[in-house]
Amino acid sequence: MMATIKRFQEPVKPMRVYASFDPFPAPKGAATHITAFVGTLAREYGAFDLLTVTPSEDTRASPPALPSCVRHRPLPVPGRTLIDRVMSFREGMRRWWRGRRAELVHVRSIFEGYPLARGKGRLCERFVYEVNSFPSIELKYHYPDVADDRELMAKLEAQEQLCLEAADLVLTPSAVTGELIRARGVDAARLRVIPNGVDPRLFGYQSPRARGEGPLRLLYSGTLSAWQGIDVAIEALALLRRDHEAELTIVGPGRKRQRRRIAERAASLGVADHVTRLPGCSQLELCAHHHAADAVLAPLLANDRNLVQGCSPLKVIEAMATGTPVVASDLPVVRELATNGVDALLVRPGSAKAVKDGLLRLVESPRLATDLSVAARARVESGLSWSLAGQRLIAAYEEVLGGLSMSP
Repeated sequence: MMATIKRFQEPVKPMRVYASFDPFPAPKGAATHITAFVGTLAREYGAFDLLTVTPSEDTRASPPALPSCVRHRPLPVPGRTLIDRVMSFREGMRRWWRGRRAELVHVRSIFEGYPLARGKGRLCERFVYEVNSFPSIELKYHYPDVADDRELMAKLEAQEQLCLEAADLVLTPSAVTGELIRARGVDAARLRVIPNGVDPRLFGYQSPRARGEGPLRLLYSGTLSAWQGIDVAIEALALLRRDHEAELTIVGPGRKRQRRRIAERAASLGVADHVTRLPGCSQLELCAHHHAADAVLAPLLANDRNLVQGCSPLKVIEAMATGTPVVASDLPVVRELATNGVDALLVRPGSAKAVKDGLLRLVESPRLATDLSVAARARVESGLSWSLAGQRLIAAYEEVLGGLSMSP
């Protein structure tokens, strides 16, 4: 990744490209976001080439419905390390790009964006940088050994900065991330905050089920990364089970070491038989998991990934859409989406007892659960749909870029 970038050949054929160093299709939030945004852009402006990572067998999902004018170009990324895979992706882009020139390039990270930003003017006329994360902040949570590698961190920051400076339009899903982007020198005229969304038709509403016999059913959905606070969710389950029957289902993709850590944590707290871990699944299946649950947990931790970099957690939005009550960490990134006591219960970050106490409030007050459910669905329908996010995306293109001409 840090080696000298091979020079892309001079392109001559106009095109538009949406590129992302993410497996696609895949049962992950990134794939959901890509489907929504590239679909919106193609329906509004016409043909796009979509460059993504070829999904592996364990991340593969059913192809999403995209406009026929979207030409998906999955690129294999052989390699043992992240750096190997990034360089494979960049080399695959370079080979595919040969003889082409882009009217517009829209990227989601520095991994695909850096060589394009560096070649802006020669490779593309306009460059859109969608900041979902900064590797200089987030990478250490995936690969702890890089935290002390100052040379690598400096190179990552330099690549991030070049992408920010080259971008004609910078997008981000979180106001917290927006503050960091402004601190890094991007003026408000080039920056737009567009929160993530949900398809309310796919994530249909169901009011909370009446509590009867049987355990309280809890759900966590999403990646198994350390910043998500899954250990807190498991500890909250253990505390809750002192007085109430309860079960926790964890749905989402994860590495072997992450799955092992969850199993070890559950065993150490004596709740291994009450934690079920399931792989990533389709959105239709995920909605069914929400409807089967009594509460959804989003115990994000108070660290630089969530407090400085920011995020727009899909798990919170999807739960609000389905009507399943949400107990989430009281962080600025969550308060962008939900209001404590109105459409979610927001509790002290990192505190298993606070999560447990929030769940007890739902158990003891069925009316509260219903009120939160109804208000959450209303908030999604009024401001957190992919349809509205798409409208904001097109508005950003029109206001900042002057729009795009329709493809023939």
